[in-house]
This record gives sequence, C-alpha cells and structure tokens, in this order.
Amino acid sequence: MKEIYVVLTHTGTLLSRIIKCHTKDEFSHCSISLDIQLNNMYSFGRLNPYNAFWGGFVHEYINKGTFKRFYKTVAKIYVLRVSDEQYEKVKNIIMKIQANKEKYKFNILGLFAAGFHIRMQEKYSFYCAEFVKYIIEHAGVETGLPEVVKPEDFKYMKGLKEVYSGLLRDNMKGN
Repeated sequence: MKEIYVVLTHTGTLLSRIIKCHTKDEFSHCSISLDIQLNNMYSFGRLNPYNAFWGGFVHEYINKGTFKRFYKTVAKIYVLRVSDEQYEKVKNIIMKIQANKEKYKFNILGLFAAGFHIRMQEKYSFYCAEFVKYIIEHAGVETGLPEVVKPEDFKYMKGLKEVYSGLLRDNMKGN
C-alpha cells in the first residue's frame, strides 16, 4: 500500500475570497501530492502568483510561487491509502499531463459554473477540484464525489483521513 495526499487550501487572495463568499466553504483550492512533505504537489491554478486568471497545470511548492506569496495560506491535508498499482497510475497520469502541459488550460468557465452546480468541461481543461478528482478516479479509486466537484467535497470522500490542519507552511515543521 502507498499513500497520496489531498491538500485543501485557502490563500486569502481576491479570487479565493470571492469563491469562499459564494460557496460559504472553508476552502477554495485543492491539490494532489505524492508525498506528505508536499514536494510533489500538483493542481490546476495560477501560473503566475500575481495573475489569478492566467492558469494551467502547476507543480506547486510551499516556499515558491503562489504559496510563498500568500504565506498565510490555511490548509487541511488528507491521506488516502491506495494500492501500489493505483499509486503508479496516479503518478503516471500526473507525469503525462505535466509532459503535455502546454496543451492544457485552466477551466475558468467550469470553475464559475461549478458554483451554480453546473458542469462545463472542455477537453484538456481543468479547474483544481476537477483535476484532483480526475486523477484519483482514473487511477481506479472509487471516490463517491459528485459530478460537479468543489474542493470542500473532498472532506467527505471515501477513504480520506485528515492528517494536518493549520497554516500550509507549518506542515513542513511536523513532517
């Protein structure tokens, strides 16, 4: 058995506050990580920490980019135990998307439509929660997540166990 991690965050940026205000949810972004140190953490989000509307596939870092700029980002981290085969599928799907990241774009319309429980999906286009759900489900893991997914839905996903809650940057201190 191996472990993958679902990371829910709220940066406090203008866009994240708009999302939070509309959804009334605690978190506005999610990522998937292959390790608890979050060295291999991926999502669809800002390509530039200063531009919320220029997005795509991102390898996220706690001490670089958006999370460095918004150092008071709050987080909850969940662990999901998966088979060795499922872990390899997760990793391979992520690496395939990363190798072809120029053809993927941020699904901004889908993000806003999700706030109204409407699914708008384009080929090669994701918002953060869509991406994480896609990765996990295409690795053969039953999630029980709704068709139109938002970060907060992951709190109720089958098999997830919370392992950390607090400032994202403080996760490194305990692990």
